[in-house]
Amino acid sequence: MGEQAVTGAGDHPNPEQAPDADGTTAAATGSPGPTTAGMTVDGAPAGGTTVPGAGMTADAGGATGAQSRTTDVVPGPGGVMTDEVGVVTGELTLRTEYADGQVTLRVQYKDADEWYAVTGGRAPLADPAGLDAVHTVAVGLLNRPEG
Repeated sequence: MGEQAVTGAGDHPNPEQAPDADGTTAAATGSPGPTTAGMTVDGAPAGGTTVPGAGMTADAGGATGAQSRTTDVVPGPGGVMTDEVGVVTGELTLRTEYADGQVTLRVQYKDADEWYAVTGGRAPLADPAGLDAVHTVAVGLLNRPEG
């Protein structure tokens, strides 16, 4: 965000003092307090507060920051087709990821390390608030434990 000046008495620059993140130096010098773009929600301290439906977040990495949801699934006969290894079957974990305006579905064998992209499981998603709905639909389509 650039540099900031720390002011001393009478709002004159105080070159001997560097600005601090928590505002303790600012409080000691009588200036307005912490310098942050944070927001307060119902009296709660500033933090990574998401503003649902507004397409933005407050001090939490921005609206295009990566987000994901995971659920264990058991696909029906035929399994799940992946780009990397073809069909995977058995107990799987489905992860629905949102990043940079895109939603991507990935699966892994339950408790494994490798993730595989679900074939056809990538689409634009304008509003990250839709991630939960997309994940719910994907789980509904892929989770078929009884066949």
